[in-house]
This record gives sequence, C-alpha cells and structure tokens, in this order.
Amino acid sequence: MTTSAEPYDETVLRDMGGLGRTVVREDELLRHRTYTRFLHWTVAIFFFLSLLSGFAIYSPWTFRWLAPVFGGGPMTRFLHPWFGVGFVVAYFFQFLNWRGLMSWNDRDSKWLRDIKRYARNEDKIEPEYVGFYNGGQKLQFWEIVFGGIALLITGLLMWFPEVTGRIAVAISYVVHDISAVIMLGGIFIHLYLSTVGQPGTLHAMTRGVVTRAWAWTHHPAWYREVTGRDPRADYENARRRLANRKRAIEAVERDEVKADPERSPTETRTR
Repeated sequence: MTTSAEPYDETVLRDMGGLGRTVVREDELLRHRTYTRFLHWTVAIFFFLSLLSGFAIYSPWTFRWLAPVFGGGPMTRFLHPWFGVGFVVAYFFQFLNWRGLMSWNDRDSKWLRDIKRYARNEDKIEPEYVGFYNGGQKLQFWEIVFGGIALLITGLLMWFPEVTGRIAVAISYVVHDISAVIMLGGIFIHLYLSTVGQPGTLHAMTRGVVTRAWAWTHHPAWYREVTGRDPRADYENARRRLANRKRAIEAVERDEVKADPERSPTETRTR
C-alpha cells in the first residue's frame, strides 16, 4: 500500500513557484530556500567563468591552456565581457535578496574588533549576538557589491575603447585587475570557511539546511530567533550528553575486558 503522507521526521518546503524543493529533517533548520541557492550558484558559475576567461586573456603565456576551453583566444575575448555581465546581473538579484540581512550594525563592528579570536578559533561557539550573518560575511558581501561595480564600470570602459579613449582604458586595466584580485582573495576565504573551516556549512547552499548544532555554534542569535531556545544551554547539554555517552562506552568496554581477560581492549573496540 502506498501513501502520500510526509515522513514524520521531515518537512518539505517549496518555493520558486513550486519548482524548488527543500527537505528539512529532524534536528535540522532551514537556512536558505531554493531561490537563494539558485542565485548563489548562478553567481558562482558566472564568477568563475569570468575569472578563468580573464586569466586566459590577462596572462596567455601562463594560462594558454584555458583559451581552448572557451573555443580559442578570439572566442575567449568575446565571451569574457558577457560572463561579466551575467555575474553582475545575477549578483544584482542576490543583492536585492540579501540587502536586508546584510545591513551593518553595532554588533557587526563589535564582531570585527574580535576577529582575531575568530581567526584563532578560540571560542567553542560564536558570541551570543551573532545573527543570521556575522560581520565577516557582511563585509565580504559589500566587498563583492563594490568590487562588482568597479569591475562593471572598468569593463565597459575597456569594452568600448574607441569611445572611452586610451587613458580611461589604461586606468581601467589597473583598477579592473586589482578589483578581481581582491575578490579572488575573498572567494578563497569563503571556500575555506564553507568547507574545511566550518564543516556542515556547504549543506546550507546545497540542501538548504543546517544542523541545530551548527546553528547554535556559528549563529547563536539566529538560532534563538528561529527556535526560541538558549543556544549556549543547548550547546552545554549536547556536550554533557556526548561526555556521558563516552563514559558509558568506556564502562562497557571495561566490563567486557573483565569478563574476558584474554581479550585486549583493542579487540573489544573492533569487534
């Protein structure tokens, strides 16, 4: 017999006119809906297409292997500005989507003053005032906004040199390259934190969800807002449960060793 009922431990949310589907399971929280994830990956695709084609144009002696990927040198030069336009358009919609969440406040300035503690991972959980995004994430958002504007303006000036003139084009080359390098540095930091630096973050932009433990660890104020629970208390409870579980396992292993003295602790654990 079949049934259309949802499993008791998950909730299915749909957006983008019913085209998107996000499954939130037990012990998970909704972080990003389908529309946000679609914009994020669209921006990422156009950014890297612009970056790689730009490398092939800027340094052909080093990245000459990239030009054939785009159909050769002339085609790469043709496609590069259009990739840039795609990036700017996609990020414009992302800006509209996130501008409310990315507004700067005193808590972000406070977080920025303590950035050394964050970089050194001195605290087990983030300060209780950190909401949906922390100061570093907002800083990168605005860096991409202003960097994108600089890339757009300088790109247009270089795209039509017969109109803008040689001096404007020469200055644009420098500003364009500097903006791209700054954005690339920010992307490297973003890639590190979303994978190795903060395990579980990538799920927010693939499945759209994060674990409750991830939420109370990295965004306590947001966790409190969506659950109504104390993030630090839940962290301490989870830590105690893990400690009790570890002690219980160790106690069972000791009892098994006593019951069978010929079995080594290693054998007991790997049975």
